[in-house]
Amino acid sequence: MSPWRQRGPGAPTASDPFGPDAPEAAALDAGTGEPTRAPELQHGASGDGPPPGDGDSLASRPARRFGRGRFGRALEWVGVLLVAALLALGLRTFAFEVFSVPSGSMTPTIQVGDRILVEKAFFNYHDLKPGDIIVFRRPPRDVLGVCAGPEVGDLVKRVVGLPGETISSRGNTILINGHPQAEPYLPAGTALGRPIQPPVHIPKDHYFVLGDNRANSCDSRYWGTITGSSIVGRVVAIIWHHGHPDLHIF
Repeated sequence: MSPWRQRGPGAPTASDPFGPDAPEAAALDAGTGEPTRAPELQHGASGDGPPPGDGDSLASRPARRFGRGRFGRALEWVGVLLVAALLALGLRTFAFEVFSVPSGSMTPTIQVGDRILVEKAFFNYHDLKPGDIIVFRRPPRDVLGVCAGPEVGDLVKRVVGLPGETISSRGNTILINGHPQAEPYLPAGTALGRPIQPPVHIPKDHYFVLGDNRANSCDSRYWGTITGSSIVGRVVAIIWHHGHPDLHIF
């Protein structure tokens, strides 16, 4: 199958870009929308209170509060949006990436048109386990057109064999080092299609991958094992399924 690339306390939110810990801003006048100031102390004609200058000090005067002007607020919003864009770009490049799946070799788990979220920054291929779904660069042996399908740079499959293991098959059952493997992620009775014979010994830092749609998947049975360094990341969720937003965590 071939995919196509595509807050804690005090944190800012969309409705409060400065957060609850930001300095208190002046209130807005309900009629004009302009910032208002705290009322200054008024001295009545009757002489109540000392006149200005007699014992008057800065400490005895109420503080004046000045709000941010519209231009200042606009600049702050621009800054917030710029930071958000940079974070989104960084997350896409280094942490997570969304792929759209154009073919059916991973059905029924991943359908054609589904969008999958792939973990990249916190991923280490040495930590892969059997059953993990991964995205990886198209193997060199597949560039020659071993399999028909979209000519894209990345593929999505499931890991079934780890470095140092020997993988083979008997009927529709996968054998690892001669032992049958349970595959609970597959529907009962899933046909294997092309057998894994003769047995394949998986080299160091290599992985044997298969599509869940075993009888209609071009995978390690056709172009061999893949290198760990060719793996882009591990699929952690489906976020778009059957043509609408959905969330399925792996």
